[in-house]
Amino acid sequence: MAAAKQLRCLVTGGASGLGRATVRRLIQKHGAKAVILDLPSSDGEKVAEEIGKDCYFCPGDVTNESQVQKAVEYAKEKCKGLNIVVNCAGVGTPMKTLGKDGKAHPLDKFEAILKVNTLGTFNVIRLSAEEMINNEVNKGGERGVIINTASVAAFEGQIGQAAYSASKGAIVGMTLPIAREFARHGIRVNAIAPGLFLTPLLETLPEKVQIALAKSVPFPNRLGDPDDYAHMVAAIIQNPMMNGEVVRIDGAIRMQP
Repeated sequence: MAAAKQLRCLVTGGASGLGRATVRRLIQKHGAKAVILDLPSSDGEKVAEEIGKDCYFCPGDVTNESQVQKAVEYAKEKCKGLNIVVNCAGVGTPMKTLGKDGKAHPLDKFEAILKVNTLGTFNVIRLSAEEMINNEVNKGGERGVIINTASVAAFEGQIGQAAYSASKGAIVGMTLPIAREFARHGIRVNAIAPGLFLTPLLETLPEKVQIALAKSVPFPNRLGDPDDYAHMVAAIIQNPMMNGEVVRIDGAIRMQP
């Protein structure tokens, strides 16, 4: 894909963390054009200004059909097409199924996490693919690439991660059947399952907690840098045989309960 056409990208959650690193790498190292889709309250506009040329911001909520459709159209307009989508938007508030007081996990909070992470990802996939199928194929017969963000919590969810693990497990589960469905259109679909990364969520933790988490990673013995994730995004885009896969990028960590 990279060798045949310019990358014309839509990155959800692109105003921070993994998404921001992805936008930056694709534009600065691979000559891409990219639209950030993130909440109106995010730093999307500021990030687009910082990255500069070929970076644009479209405020919106991934769970909202009309707002995602608008972002797809905006990407088509600003980038002169759309052939890459990276789903990084996500939330994850830890909460036990039964709290210390014995009260059950509020159902609306469980639903909210699944709505953003699972429904939001699927919403972006379906609406962006609807646009991608109109692309001309490259020499390999490819029209586009979609990359979703799962998590190692999809496989080794910790206590208090029932909602988050369920939402990310669903992303893992949908990746292969959608990849198989989109094969006839020449659209590849993959997912990345990051381990412990220094994202805005972890940055709010005390330094001693960050250090302890970093020590739990076998090698490299550190927290993941968002650019490590972005590097994997670029590798998936460039490798035409990567399809229907979920790639762990976690330093060999296996989360304990």
